[in-house]
Amino acid sequence: MEFHQSLEPTQLVKRYKRFLTDVIHPNEGEMTVHCPNTGSMKNCWQPGWTAWILDSQNPKRKYQYTWVLSENDKGDLIGINTHFANNIVYEAIVAGKVKELVGFADVKKEVKYGEENSRIDILLTDESDQKTFVEVKSVTLLEDDDKGYFPDAVTTRGQKHLRELMHCVKQGHRAVLFFLVQHTGINSVSAAAHIDPDYSQVLAEAISAGVEVLVYNTDISVNEIKLGRSLEFHQ
Repeated sequence: MEFHQSLEPTQLVKRYKRFLTDVIHPNEGEMTVHCPNTGSMKNCWQPGWTAWILDSQNPKRKYQYTWVLSENDKGDLIGINTHFANNIVYEAIVAGKVKELVGFADVKKEVKYGEENSRIDILLTDESDQKTFVEVKSVTLLEDDDKGYFPDAVTTRGQKHLRELMHCVKQGHRAVLFFLVQHTGINSVSAAAHIDPDYSQVLAEAISAGVEVLVYNTDISVNEIKLGRSLEFHQ
């Protein structure tokens, strides 16, 4: 996924009210930009780190710029816009770059399904009408040098998605939990039992029930974010 124009480097000051971030722009001075991530963003920012921002070029917007990437003091790039994850995975599947998900006649996004009024991120259908349900989760929490964890906060919504995937398997469909790592410093992913033990337990149940887990990293630059290589998952 390419950015429609070059990102601009700024210095992070603080993030607050979930949607707002103050940065220091080299030309504009201190300013407030939109933060497109309502999650905890644990270990994804610190005052003084670099925030790469994108000019919306929309004069009607209250906040002209959007925060897109963080760069920590080690030089790791972190994609903080969780909305990008589905598009990155979708584009990669359509291009045949996910070896475990190839050969489908139809690829759709945001399709209603399940018993709990959910929407699946990506629905794949092959020529024999066999369906594969793909739930995408963005991983950005780095701990223990190069280990990534999900979730970064307690998530009842995440548990709901796992239950829906298990139901898909019971109905005879294929179900995939796709962890997309948007942090260049992460080299493996584990369930964050130390943060949300309930989610970790339900994930273990889902895997036992036949839900597949895929983990891929991303190649991140100030020009684009695209699917990278497969990584290991440690339950």
